[in-house]
Amino acid sequence: MKVLVVKNAGFCFGVKRAIRIASEAARSRHGPVFTLGPLIHNPQVVRKLAKEGVVAVPSLDDMTKGTMVVRSHGLEPGVIEKARARGMEIVDATCPNVKNAQRYAARLAREGYLTAVVGEASHPEVQGILGHAGASSLVVAEERDVTCLEPREAIGVIAQTTLSQEYFSRIVSLMVEKTRELVVYNTICGWTASIQEATREVAEKAGVMVVVGGRNSANTTRLARICRRVGRPTYHIETVSELKTEWFASADSVGVTAGASTPEGLVKDVLSGLERIAEMAYDGGSH
Repeated sequence: MKVLVVKNAGFCFGVKRAIRIASEAARSRHGPVFTLGPLIHNPQVVRKLAKEGVVAVPSLDDMTKGTMVVRSHGLEPGVIEKARARGMEIVDATCPNVKNAQRYAARLAREGYLTAVVGEASHPEVQGILGHAGASSLVVAEERDVTCLEPREAIGVIAQTTLSQEYFSRIVSLMVEKTRELVVYNTICGWTASIQEATREVAEKAGVMVVVGGRNSANTTRLARICRRVGRPTYHIETVSELKTEWFASADSVGVTAGASTPEGLVKDVLSGLERIAEMAYDGGSH
């Protein structure tokens, strides 16, 4: 069984940066270090950071005086101000690409546009961008959110950074019909776009696809969706222990990709697991 690996899959620049910043804060700051929600969407990395002293909590109420590391997805400005008011020191690990989207959102708000953020309404990155856009903003999660929109004089559009380029383009084309003035900031991360395209190319060649990464990771889930759209049996796993031999019984090749928050070590473990499965299949076929 041949294994095809998507080049550069796994940790992106923004995730590596956030982990480095959080680890440095745990080593250098006095008092406890917290993140409001997980720093990144990978449970294994979050558990490792907790052992280093970076604790993810669900609410500001769960923080005592110390340091709050703003996670890679960013936060609403109001939440950061509340943390400061509680006496928390702030260390900002927001991904630079997300920070860029936040700046565009604030600009559109200042200039009087209705700001449409294309993405998943419940995703922390989208919530943070909305916080910068202010009251005159909305989330576009589906095409019907555009078709139901009342026409406006001026609309600005921003993308969740891990969005599919194809989907964003489709939404923008629908938005044209809803306004006389449309401003579009394509804030999709370049890494995201390249990995999605590379994943699609590998899925077209492979018999089965394995996608490695947190189940709570939007960009990892999107990679699995791309593979299924190509028509390949696709398995989204977090660790090598989830691999099942029967998935590959009739496959002569398997493709492997990983989300932006997936550490290299987890990907290597999965590749080793696939090698063992391939060896077992070869030994079984030789008797």
